Amino acid sequence: MRLIRIVLLISILTTAVAAFATIFGSVRGVIHDPQHRPIQGAMVMLKSQSSDWTKSASTDANGEFAFNAVPLGDYSISVASPGFAQAVQHLVVNSGTEPIIHFQLNVAGAKETLEVSSEPEVVPTDSATPITLVNRQEIERTPGASRSNSMAMITDFVPGAYVTHDQLHIRGGHQTSWLVDGVPVPNTNIASNLGPQFDPKDIDYLEVNRGSYGAEFGDRTYGVFNIVPRSGFERNNQAELLLSAGNFHQTNDQLSFGSHTERFAYYASLNGNRSDLGLQTPVSNVVHDAANGYGGFASFIFNADPSNQLRLVTSLRKDYYQIPYDPFPNDLENGSIPGNNFTPQYPSIGLRDGNHESDALVNFSWVHTFNSRVLATVSPFYHRNGANYDSSPTDFPTATTDHHTSTYAGGQISFSANVAKNNLQAGFYGFHQHDDQFFAALFNDGSNPPVSERDLASGRLEAFFVDDKFRPFSWLTLSAGMRPTHFSGGLTENAISPRFGATMNIPRLNWTLRAFYGHYYQAPPLLTVGGPLEQFCNTNNCGFLPLQGERDEEHQFGVTIPYRGWVLDVANFQTNARNFFDHSCIGSGLCLPITIDGAKIRGWELTLRSPRIARRGQIHLAYSNQIAEGKLPITGGLTNFSPPSDLFPLDHDQRNTLNLGGDITLPWRSFASTNVYYGSGFSNAFPGQPYPGDHLPPHTTFDLSIAKDFGERFSASLNALNVANRRVDLDNSQTFGGFHWNNPREIYIELRYRFHY
Repeated sequence: MRLIRIVLLISILTTAVAAFATIFGSVRGVIHDPQHRPIQGAMVMLKSQSSDWTKSASTDANGEFAFNAVPLGDYSISVASPGFAQAVQHLVVNSGTEPIIHFQLNVAGAKETLEVSSEPEVVPTDSATPITLVNRQEIERTPGASRSNSMAMITDFVPGAYVTHDQLHIRGGHQTSWLVDGVPVPNTNIASNLGPQFDPKDIDYLEVNRGSYGAEFGDRTYGVFNIVPRSGFERNNQAELLLSAGNFHQTNDQLSFGSHTERFAYYASLNGNRSDLGLQTPVSNVVHDAANGYGGFASFIFNADPSNQLRLVTSLRKDYYQIPYDPFPNDLENGSIPGNNFTPQYPSIGLRDGNHESDALVNFSWVHTFNSRVLATVSPFYHRNGANYDSSPTDFPTATTDHHTSTYAGGQISFSANVAKNNLQAGFYGFHQHDDQFFAALFNDGSNPPVSERDLASGRLEAFFVDDKFRPFSWLTLSAGMRPTHFSGGLTENAISPRFGATMNIPRLNWTLRAFYGHYYQAPPLLTVGGPLEQFCNTNNCGFLPLQGERDEEHQFGVTIPYRGWVLDVANFQTNARNFFDHSCIGSGLCLPITIDGAKIRGWELTLRSPRIARRGQIHLAYSNQIAEGKLPITGGLTNFSPPSDLFPLDHDQRNTLNLGGDITLPWRSFASTNVYYGSGFSNAFPGQPYPGDHLPPHTTFDLSIAKDFGERFSASLNALNVANRRVDLDNSQTFGGFHWNNPREIYIELRYRFHY
């Protein structure tokens, strides 16, 4: 492995080229007249649709222009040249992509005119990765999406994404990565946080990559959430105060402010929230379920000169969740009844647990542009994450305490260059990790003496990435890369993950076909159980094995079809996993990581987005047909499972998931938005008791938001989630907090006040 690292380092230093896991793409194009002769000296302006960010350039003798270091998002590009009518096109820039724009300028008439191109919106055609892009306005308008702990900005727009047992799952797993400014936020712990990494109100764009990642995007197979934070370019010495109030004594508040000059932009916010309805409940009643939290966020951008940009992002969050319990002594969870073979399945009637979470992040990036084709970034970071699970000392039969803090320090160095027909990519990502875990168990039933243990562990991860997109023809892009990774912690592992992709654009139709095959390696948590923890677990008939990293193989193919502003995307995928990461719960609801020998996740998915219809409305649809199965035995962590003979449905297996939503602009400066969610039902842990079949009943919810602007400064909205108050047992497997019902109807009002300072 040392030889591999040395060879790759030398290759990086000698070539000094490549792209990177980033928020940046590039835009290139050519401008010609009606006789297809290039137009030299035309003025080209690229402008963000969500802020005052702009760039300008002039075409060369070949009529060509280029913009490098363009943050992902929605843009308009306008072209002006003496004697020709000005023209405008709209385009989408995704990270690591290179949209190519063609303009044909018509000769101007007697009056100067502005021609908006009738061509469809330009979408990237050189990426094998299916991507969902969600912007700030969609987050603000989607019912419930802007709340601090909401995942609706993901689940309402991304196929196969849903929340069950209080944790986000996507494409059959919950090992996902959050990136800010294109730099991964390290977290090797499995589903340790229940809310999103960042408050949705602080996000300008959210780019969700759904498999088929290039080598630069890391190894979290099931989803990569790459965010562009609010920057201040969308404000001019403006602040915003957001207040909300609703049933369950909920409130979700924020004060934010930001501004910019030509060279400097800043944005900062403070937020707080609380509710009597925090987590999904084990029964339809809402009992012991309060939640509260607060946090802050800031981003700064400084353009030192045209070639150097400095970016700083920092955030802090603290959250607390009461763990709800089942108050009924004679039901499926608590009672010794025929329905559960006279063995309580998840007794929680005597538990009064709580979970404190904290998260702190500092991320700095230096972006250096050598020229219009070569770019480099250097990004050191610091991340501290904590999850403290506490029980009441009187919990019966067992009161447990688990305090776990992980500290990460590291960085990413990356290069990108567009050379001839190649988009070359290379870089290094690594961090040092230190974990501090305290565990204690008090056996109030007298079955064992009290136990306690504190474990300290350190480890590190080093990964190189090399990738190339080669475009032999304008309609064909071939990609190949690899990601060698070295992990050392409780054990030492090495992996080399090759990845191959291809995209083909069909002329005239402008359809993009894509295919991908690749491998991934996901490093394991540093700490699991040992010492007195083994004694505790032995009382639950468990054994232990060391955790190993998950190794995945994925193949996927799909097609993107744009038509008059509509964009349809269809994908078919399969992931084969070894040492699949999951979690198992023991005692009073404490969950510890495990690995399962194998998992097979396969399915197809569809997304559809419309343009603004009649300049008033827009709709979006996300559908997934998916099968998520596991294969025992347990290969790491707890081993208290009895292996079925064949593949078995994972506890979050849901065969069909559909979201249909949209928004419409109404008269009198008002709008309405909605989302309908349908799920066919998750795996049934007790077939026939009380539900027949291998899956729980299907469920549908309807969300609605109505808002109105009162002048430029004040707006108000009414939000209703699960309007029909349809309640259903979502999950009856032994997971965090016991069984889980979906949330009841929530109604709240939200007030926004904007002012200048």
